[in-house]
Amino acid sequence: MAGKLYIVGTPIGNLEDFSPRGKRILGEVDFIAAEDTRVTVKLLNHLGISKPMVAYFEHNKKERGNTVIERMLAGETCAIVTDAGMPAISDPGEDLIRECHEHGIAVESVPGPTAFATAMALSGMPSGRFCFEGFLSVNKPSRKQHLEEVKNERRTMIFYEAPHKLIKTLADMYEAFGDRNIAIVREITKIHETVMRTTFSEAIEFYKSNEPRGEYVLIIEGAKEETVTYTLEDAVNLAKKLMENGLPASAAAKEAAATTGIKKSDIYKQMLS
Repeated sequence: MAGKLYIVGTPIGNLEDFSPRGKRILGEVDFIAAEDTRVTVKLLNHLGISKPMVAYFEHNKKERGNTVIERMLAGETCAIVTDAGMPAISDPGEDLIRECHEHGIAVESVPGPTAFATAMALSGMPSGRFCFEGFLSVNKPSRKQHLEEVKNERRTMIFYEAPHKLIKTLADMYEAFGDRNIAIVREITKIHETVMRTTFSEAIEFYKSNEPRGEYVLIIEGAKEETVTYTLEDAVNLAKKLMENGLPASAAAKEAAATTGIKKSDIYKQMLS
């Protein structure tokens, strides 16, 4: 009988945020697949747990994933954890979870904090509709294409960024999106947790003299809806075109009014004059 994979969310900063259930599961599984065993052992020591671990990260996920799958197919239970937050969110854990489903291995969630959702709540930015975009690629063409694809996105956008790439990313976003409102959230749940509500231009100036430190979540205002303003002349010209296509003057003025927002009576009067 196959074992099981537990997706265990870990604290994104403050170790007190770890759940009692998460602690129990880490103590019960046969082994842990960790993004960085050096980071995870600190959590285990804090919890008073000793458990075998295997390193599972972006550059070894294919080879190590096969090993983890084989062990679970043999009946072992495994908990997958990242350095901080929920596995599989901008994380190679999604590959392991997909393989478990493909091999008929049960997958169970043990939820924990997620940086993007916590930052969204902290930011005070519009949260009715938002989209998570993760990290921008370091590859220049891919990076430019990503920004081009979302520049007209109306929803609030959320990106992750590392401190050493923050200024470059802000500059690239400023070029692609224009000078929008942005909330820059850093060091969530830690001593230096900070929310800076600003604009791209102001943020770039700030970080020229203040070295970025910590992990960042960028909450970016969505694109504004473009509005078209019509003049009376535009409305009359539209009505005349509609008349050329066979509509009576009154009906043409009515349709032009519906399109432009200008009063039908004003359009009709101008047409007659």
